[in-house]
Amino acid sequence: MKTLVLATRNAGKAREFQDLLGSLGWTVLTASQAGYEGEPKETGKTFRENALIKANEIATHVPHPVLSDDSGLEVEALNGAPGIYSARFARSNAKDENNRRKLLAVMRDQTNRRARFVCVLCFFESGKEPRYFEGICNGNITREERGDSGFGYDPVFIPDSDTRTFGEMKAVEKNPISHRGKAVAAFLEDLRKT
Repeated sequence: MKTLVLATRNAGKAREFQDLLGSLGWTVLTASQAGYEGEPKETGKTFRENALIKANEIATHVPHPVLSDDSGLEVEALNGAPGIYSARFARSNAKDENNRRKLLAVMRDQTNRRARFVCVLCFFESGKEPRYFEGICNGNITREERGDSGFGYDPVFIPDSDTRTFGEMKAVEKNPISHRGKAVAAFLEDLRKT
């Protein structure tokens, strides 16, 4: 088994990555499981910049390759918000349900429900240039929460390829079409070449 440190404390993300990478012989650890207790400051202005900040910071403290993920929801009617602030849309350290409630409240009178999930991965190995992988999933914002699977904005996002929210899908249904699933697929394809 190869060990990969995921630059997150988010248990939901860690479960998704273990589901996606476990069958290929990877053990996925969160940063804290690998012994990193800090908190990288996400001062970037893009998903890519934040992904690099997190990967670089954690790679200096752990002996394994690091995969960082910066992702979020971009809503057309909100000019791309919450974007890089998705995890703290309602406030700093907001819970997922607070962010969803705020989103539904600000979208209440909007007819344009178009949105997309974006995920940028940064794979960082000591002594090598960082490599980036992006995944996008287009869809619409619901008018109410549906489903209790997944995490984050999953219960309020319907991907274009389905009529259910991510929150109504099982992981095996969501992973192949999700922004994160697509980014991981690109990452795995790259790993197979090296």
